Amino acid sequence: MSLLSLIAVFLIEQLQPLDYRRVIAEPLGAWADFIESRFNAGAYRHGVLAWCLAALLPVLLVGLVYGLLYSLSPIFALLLNIGVLYLTMGFRQFSHHYTDIQLALNLGDLERARQLLGEWQARSTSGMNSEDIARLSIEGALAASHRHVFAVLLWFILLPGPCGALLYRLSLIVRDRWQAADAAQHNDFSIFSRQVFGIIDWLPLRATASAFAIVGDFEDAAYCWRTQPAQWPDRDLGVVLAAGAGALGVQLGRPVAEGVEVSDRAELGLGDPADVEFMQSAVGLVWRATVLWMLLLFLLGLASLVG
Repeated sequence: MSLLSLIAVFLIEQLQPLDYRRVIAEPLGAWADFIESRFNAGAYRHGVLAWCLAALLPVLLVGLVYGLLYSLSPIFALLLNIGVLYLTMGFRQFSHHYTDIQLALNLGDLERARQLLGEWQARSTSGMNSEDIARLSIEGALAASHRHVFAVLLWFILLPGPCGALLYRLSLIVRDRWQAADAAQHNDFSIFSRQVFGIIDWLPLRATASAFAIVGDFEDAAYCWRTQPAQWPDRDLGVVLAAGAGALGVQLGRPVAEGVEVSDRAELGLGDPADVEFMQSAVGLVWRATVLWMLLLFLLGLASLVG
């Protein structure tokens, strides 16, 4: 059932891309903000209770609905799987930004590429050259492929029905919204949401990095994974970026111009500086990793049938 759900979602997404920001990010962000506004008294225990209501309760309710539908007919449960998975994962959440930037760079339209990157990543891009844009685009694509595809897929496999996919998406949105709110208030409310998401994302991060290493340059990916993530501001996400950069044989990270300032960033990967050709290589890396995951899922399903 998991493989059928994934194939159906990939096909539906190609035919009818989802407006992720309007349909998912904004409503779930509003839900997280509503819970935060009612429970944020600044204490750690308030964050624990609020997280259980904002993330865990919806997952339990969806799990209950899945069990009821499955008892009526597996077809109903399959349809719920497809619906939730369509809303929580997908390539199109980031691929259209990436493709448009790649096309602009191929046409030599640097100003258009800067504009598209700024809209995608909500950052100042004035003064960036084509190498900066390609480098940041590849980093964004590797991170987004983990957040929107591989991590959701793994949790979809690990928990029954659509519970895992929903748990990952809600936990990520809740963490991001509450962390941003606490940055202004300087209290302990968001600590638990960060801790629990770190636990939830621990295995998917390493599974994604492993997939990149297997379908790319394994030796360089393993070396970069082992030596570079600690230097990245988000050490966890640095695992994926370092392994992906090593698998591609490209230099990511490094200082980049943001408006009138130059941000000091650690170096990730090995090999040549990023350019538009490496952007196409990154697309191939993500698709090969996806095929690997689908193949593994098929083999697991086949083994369960044989068993």
